[in-house]
Amino acid sequence: MSADLFDPTRSNTCKPSQAARELGLGRGDFDRAVQLGCIRTVPDEGGGGGRRVERAEIERVRAQDGFPDSLLDRVRVVGTAEGAALMEIPAGRFSRLARLGLLVPATFYLNRYRAVVWLYLAEELRQFATGAENAHLLKGRTPETLRGQLAAGVDLRARNWRGRHLGLLLRRAEGPWARAGAVAAFLTPVDVADIVKDPYERAQLNRFRPMPPGYGVPGSPATHAAERITTAQDADEIGWLRSELARLVAEARSVSPVARPAARAIPPVIRTAPRPIPPMARTVTGPAEETTRFPKPTASSPGPDSSSSELTRRLTEPAARTEEPSARPTWPTARSCAPVVRPPEPMSATRPAVRPAAPTAPRGHGRAQPGPQRPARGLRAWLRRRSPRRTGSARV
Repeated sequence: MSADLFDPTRSNTCKPSQAARELGLGRGDFDRAVQLGCIRTVPDEGGGGGRRVERAEIERVRAQDGFPDSLLDRVRVVGTAEGAALMEIPAGRFSRLARLGLLVPATFYLNRYRAVVWLYLAEELRQFATGAENAHLLKGRTPETLRGQLAAGVDLRARNWRGRHLGLLLRRAEGPWARAGAVAAFLTPVDVADIVKDPYERAQLNRFRPMPPGYGVPGSPATHAAERITTAQDADEIGWLRSELARLVAEARSVSPVARPAARAIPPVIRTAPRPIPPMARTVTGPAEETTRFPKPTASSPGPDSSSSELTRRLTEPAARTEEPSARPTWPTARSCAPVVRPPEPMSATRPAVRPAAPTAPRGHGRAQPGPQRPARGLRAWLRRRSPRRTGSARV
């Protein structure tokens, strides 16, 4: 179920595609009707930066006289050949008038040869042809001043289209930042960064900057051609756009300044004093001799003639004599770890000498070649039987 049924504000509006179907217009005709102001749109409250059409606006357009033919005539566009036939002039004269800026194109597209095809409103061409002040431009010789501009290579079609499109964006803009973004859409990012130094204001400006019309994959030749048309090229045009952008940004800064993130207090870094490195302990290079000392017998201690003389003698003797080897482990010392060199043992007369093994060929390096041998007697008889017998006719 659609979400418009639960939102009273969205239930009174519809999408542009649905409005075009209800008015019987194609999507291109509907977009031109919106650009020319024939159909009014409102911002989408649901977010996303889209536009919607109110139901009351659709009913108003339907109630006009001659609907829908009158609306289609207002948004109809023609090319060079059809426009020249409509004005009853040659196609060459029509192109010269368009390059001089006397005929303003409404839109353009790129054909399969990547050539720019300009389209003009049929209603504007009819008004230009019927005007009495333009009669000398339709017939007779072109004035000298205009012919000099054509010889210099003047072509104002792209500049006139940018002026028309900028007027459309400014009419639809709501707020000072939106108007500044509309002007910034016809400047290069370098020019915008030169005027708007603050990165936060530049980010706010890019939010309201309308997207250029896309005519292909990003980076393709068709897209580059469209970017050249939608970007200001003449020095006087660039200067006027820069001054207008600076004025609109100053106005937007005074009306609604850009919100900036709160500065966080960073605590100072406390550096501790380096800890001293303790001196290294001396290492023992020699083996520690383990000795066991016992107190010597005194006058108060029992003598050798006493019954405990045997016990005293055992205690005063070295530990290696009184203890068994398995009772106490003995740890090797530096002297005990020295290698022991033993003399070679003499060979016993009864022990046979070991002969070195015969060298064998490594595996996979060929087989041993046996010597010439005569075949066995049975084999010679078998070979003689297998050989063809000689007949008497074969002898010469």
